[in-house]
Amino acid sequence: MSAEWLRCAERVEGLEVVGLVDLHEPAARARQQEFHLDHAVVSHDLDAVLQATRPDIVFDCTVPEAHHDTALTSFQHGVSVLGEKPLADTLPRARAMVQAAQDSGLLHAVVQNRRYNQNIRRVQQFVQSGQLGTLTTLNADFYIGAHFGGFRDQMEHVLLLDMAIHTFDAARLISGQNPLSVVCHEWNPPGSWYRQGASAVAIFELSGGVVFTYRGSWAAEGAPTSWEGDWRVVGTHGTIRWDGGDQPTASVVRRSGGFLSELEERELPPAAPGARTGGHEGVIRDAVRALRSGTEPETVSHDNLHSLAMVLAAIQSATEGRRVPVDGGS
Repeated sequence: MSAEWLRCAERVEGLEVVGLVDLHEPAARARQQEFHLDHAVVSHDLDAVLQATRPDIVFDCTVPEAHHDTALTSFQHGVSVLGEKPLADTLPRARAMVQAAQDSGLLHAVVQNRRYNQNIRRVQQFVQSGQLGTLTTLNADFYIGAHFGGFRDQMEHVLLLDMAIHTFDAARLISGQNPLSVVCHEWNPPGSWYRQGASAVAIFELSGGVVFTYRGSWAAEGAPTSWEGDWRVVGTHGTIRWDGGDQPTASVVRRSGGFLSELEERELPPAAPGARTGGHEGVIRDAVRALRSGTEPETVSHDNLHSLAMVLAAIQSATEGRRVPVDGGS
């Protein structure tokens, strides 16, 4: 992921990469050469590079279990952090990171890049417009036969821990609601090339009474969904269908009273001017803008706790075989 971040950084005006850190220092040197960052300090020691460069922000592209130490080290040097998802590998560590950022008055945000998709903004806008009536149900399917190789093949809860947070976070964005509880079943289907947890089904109750259902697999060959998922968004006056592509559509009640209501098909309006879009680059731009203005970006860590809590509660439910409350409070 560091290559994607660095490609985006090249396109953000006024953003200079001053250091590269990797526990395996040759990996950092390879990135330095790849992106012609001749003046960047390269090391395996984050403390040393922070001391030498005194940057404004750290881009944390480490594995989830390293996010906690990376963030706290950065905050100790008075440096803000924009990190990869998930926020952390446990809720206690995530809460400690959020508290440390708040205590130090520093920015701490998470790259939830799929929020920054113009079509999910179109879906969100239509829901907020009230044209669907009262929101009742969100359904999302995610089926991709992803042959990554490497560390994911050996992960526990690989789908829930490494990917599902994107869809869970998207459900929060679309609904404008936070999770209350979850029931989840997780399994590794026959033929899976993952060690554990390549498939899962979850049912969340959200704060406004909406039910969000998730069905997913990373070991499903054939007929893949998009990486954004395949969505049905149901309200009292209509439904949005979005396959993750460029053409989300709405079917809205024109006239009711018969056995079946008379429906009107509508294309969703374009994303509003100024809507947060642009994927990874959009999130980075938003964080840099917030850092310069002293404001909070949308994916600030104290809010993103709710998305991480959904993942960890789903894992707990699947492990214990019971309904689990979702506690995303900081």
